[in-house]
Amino acid sequence: MHEAVEQTKQAFLDDLQKVSDLQTLDQLRIKYLSRSGIIAQLFERMKTVVQSEKPIVGKALNEFRQLAQSKFDEKKLSLEQAAKPKESAIDLTLPGRTKSVGTKHPITQVMEEIQRIFIGMGFSVAYGPEIESDYYNFGALNFAPDHPARDMQDTIFIADQILLRTHTSPVQIRVMEKQQPPVRVIMPGWVYRNEAISARSLAAFHQVEGLYVDVGVTFSELKGTLVAFAKQFYGSSIKYRFRPSFFPFTEPSAEMDITCYLCGGKGCRICKYSGWLEVCGSGMVHPHVFQAVGYDSEKYTGYAFGMGIERTALLRYGIDDIRILYENDVRFLKQF
Repeated sequence: MHEAVEQTKQAFLDDLQKVSDLQTLDQLRIKYLSRSGIIAQLFERMKTVVQSEKPIVGKALNEFRQLAQSKFDEKKLSLEQAAKPKESAIDLTLPGRTKSVGTKHPITQVMEEIQRIFIGMGFSVAYGPEIESDYYNFGALNFAPDHPARDMQDTIFIADQILLRTHTSPVQIRVMEKQQPPVRVIMPGWVYRNEAISARSLAAFHQVEGLYVDVGVTFSELKGTLVAFAKQFYGSSIKYRFRPSFFPFTEPSAEMDITCYLCGGKGCRICKYSGWLEVCGSGMVHPHVFQAVGYDSEKYTGYAFGMGIERTALLRYGIDDIRILYENDVRFLKQF
């Protein structure tokens, strides 16, 4: 009898393993666990077991019945869960989630916009090294040996006669050394100055300079180029003016102003209550610069101009503190 119980247990486990659906499982229940099933029949046969073996056989039979019921319940739960339709991982009633899409930094946007405008006017783009020699940064650009810009408080020297460029004008010299007129080029890039950081100035910032050299280039062409740029970049309704100025590498020299973006020309602290903001410096290329690159100053004339990209961005977007451009505040950058 004990062997019959063990054989029936193994047969039950084998049959249970083959079950793959609830209908077959129910047939297995009827076969083994129903009132007329095999387990019930085994209990009926207990009457024929000799008295000495009844405790052993009864214990084995009870354990088999408990095991069979437990395995049956586990299998039923597993098949019921598998039969349930899977719930969607997405709640279609929820509102959609907006994805944050990165954009270019406002400085990059301004730089690319400036380049696009000048390329449309026929300018090409040139680049040069950020570590420069004193000759390219100052000497060839007609800076006198005792010019204040050579002083350590303005220029960051890294070795004797080697420095971090203070403007992108050295690229003008490098371009003219390699190319004969006509030359029409803009030169964007990083520049460095030993200055205190404030709401209006940085120690490292971007500039873009322009140069046009050919026969018969005039100051009127310079003004026309800058006015055309300003109207495309700042809007056709702006007012502008040119003021006499001084730069060692241009003569005559002038600075261009536009009406203040905050007060509309009425006067505020940003424009120092003048109603005007400077956008760039410019002038006709000095003959000494032509001599340094081997151009005939009797034959050729040209103009040059330069502007700071960060300050241009302040004017473009109405920002009153230049430092915020490099603080990486996502709330600020998302606006662009």
